[in-house]
Amino acid sequence: MTDPLFIARDGHRSWLKWHRGRRKASDPVFTGARIVEAMRLGASVEVDLVLTADGGMAVLHDMTLDRETTGSGPVAAASDADIRALHLRGNDGAPIADRVMLLEDLCAIMTQGSVHPDALLQLDYKQDETVLTPAVLEKFARATAPVAGTMIASSGSAQAVRLLTGAVPGMRSGFDPSDEVRFKAAMANGTLQGFVDDAVAALPGTDMIYLYWEIVTLAADAGFDMVGAFHAHGKRIDAWTIREASAATKPAVEKLLALKVDQITTDDPEGLVALMG
Repeated sequence: MTDPLFIARDGHRSWLKWHRGRRKASDPVFTGARIVEAMRLGASVEVDLVLTADGGMAVLHDMTLDRETTGSGPVAAASDADIRALHLRGNDGAPIADRVMLLEDLCAIMTQGSVHPDALLQLDYKQDETVLTPAVLEKFARATAPVAGTMIASSGSAQAVRLLTGAVPGMRSGFDPSDEVRFKAAMANGTLQGFVDDAVAALPGTDMIYLYWEIVTLAADAGFDMVGAFHAHGKRIDAWTIREASAATKPAVEKLLALKVDQITTDDPEGLVALMG
């Protein structure tokens, strides 16, 4: 089988981002083996980051441990040692052999294997800038510095991205301006270009703009090429997240491909390649 890295349409490649480290829908999230595989193949892959009590960053999506791990309570109340002692849960909620990683653990295993020059690991920071203390940033920089050239830090907070990338030379930046209220207001007022311009102005140096996929398709339905507008600013577009590869999601994916999005975030890259042919 062809590795699920991208889908080509009319001479344009839309990369498939392995959301939470999943190659296929049956995969558990955030396992080191899948993330390392993605980086070796040259895939785009995403992990989420949440702060621990020690100022480390757990590779988890939720602010609490209960759903994703064998622990319970807030991630922010758990020490780094507490986090490392926990196991991940599979899609059925049962514990699996893989333990929860800290960012520094993930970076360490990346340095032990080969990383394809096209590979890109998105570090999606789930909190705001207020908890990014100098100590936290120093720990983040120490962990990521050896592999920073293969990473992009992202957040819905432009200031958080500035702080994270400012601490690590060579790390790329990404910004997610997917505010439903602001987008709907821009649709109603006919100011979608202003929505684009505001997002670019919030973080001028950003490499990638992350948009909820319906923002892209609804704008197109209204006659506005959101992707083209960001491309005019030199920004690439990631459309998130296609949860499943099915007949129900195929029309949306076809539209995203026709609009030439640069990347599609999905929980089932393998299934999406098979679905789209």
